[in-house]
Amino acid sequence: MTRLENQPSFFKSTYMKIKASLIHEQWREALVFLAFVLLAFGFWLLQSLQQEYDIEISIPIRYKNIPPDIAFTQTLPDKITADVRDKGTVLLNYTFGRLFASIEVNMKNVSEGNGSFVIKRKEIESDILKQLLASTSLQGFEPQEIELSYSKRIHKVLPVVFNGDILSEPGYAVSGDIMITPATVDVYSSSAVLDTLAEIKTVYTRINKVNKTVNRILQLQKIPGTEIEPANVSISIPVEQFTEKTLEIPVTFTGIPREYIVRAFPAEIKVNCLIPFSRFKSVTEEDFAIELNYYALEQHISGSLPITLTKKPNWIETITLSPGRIEFILEQNTTDD
Repeated sequence: MTRLENQPSFFKSTYMKIKASLIHEQWREALVFLAFVLLAFGFWLLQSLQQEYDIEISIPIRYKNIPPDIAFTQTLPDKITADVRDKGTVLLNYTFGRLFASIEVNMKNVSEGNGSFVIKRKEIESDILKQLLASTSLQGFEPQEIELSYSKRIHKVLPVVFNGDILSEPGYAVSGDIMITPATVDVYSSSAVLDTLAEIKTVYTRINKVNKTVNRILQLQKIPGTEIEPANVSISIPVEQFTEKTLEIPVTFTGIPREYIVRAFPAEIKVNCLIPFSRFKSVTEEDFAIELNYYALEQHISGSLPITLTKKPNWIETITLSPGRIEFILEQNTTDD
């Protein structure tokens, strides 16, 4: 009886040993197969690197001794892109291990005033070949010739404008003009470029979740062929919590002939506006006006016309009128002079 009871555990133990042996054998075969794959890949890679290929390399350009009184009429090329051919082993050196020295363009002897400076193809080719190994052949390069047109640099003072969006939190808004320091910058370039410029913008900036005054230092947008001093400005954007204020503004009429009298219904319009807490008391009915002239009445013989504010503080943006139209009656003036 005891032997029979032990048989299931014996079979189970034997099964587990066989399974472990098979798994071990499978792993060993897999590792052997992987080793052969890696070895084959290595031979293939070595064989491939002995063949010739074409690649592109970039060589930077450095301009030196630029006279301070000239400005270029176009953006200066900052690199030469060369197409070279060699064995893969050599090209790997160019791609991963070799740093190319800058091609230097010396502009010390350029003439004053307007003119052009040409870097010929042979000069560029010579500078490239100096940095290539003897086995490498140069197939081509761009640009093949560099012509730099320039003119006498002049100076112009231009205003700075904030370029961006300000998204405030609910109940908050911009409460005044954006202050930019300095408000103007010095721009140096050729007359042809400066004639096209009326202002200098900051780089685009988006400011989210604003609930207090914002102070930032922003870079100015770069303009090809110009030098801007300074390159940065500081901005201050006043932001306050806003509240609603309602005022009743009378409707007034201008240019009415003496023989007529105009009656408006309603005679006063409710003006709802959002204003900052700091200016709540200072905003009064005198800051607003609704004026309609006689010509507008003549154009609306139906006796009804829309209305708009003819006077308001320029810093208030959110305004609603209630109602937005009035009814009017034009009566004969029977009053004795």
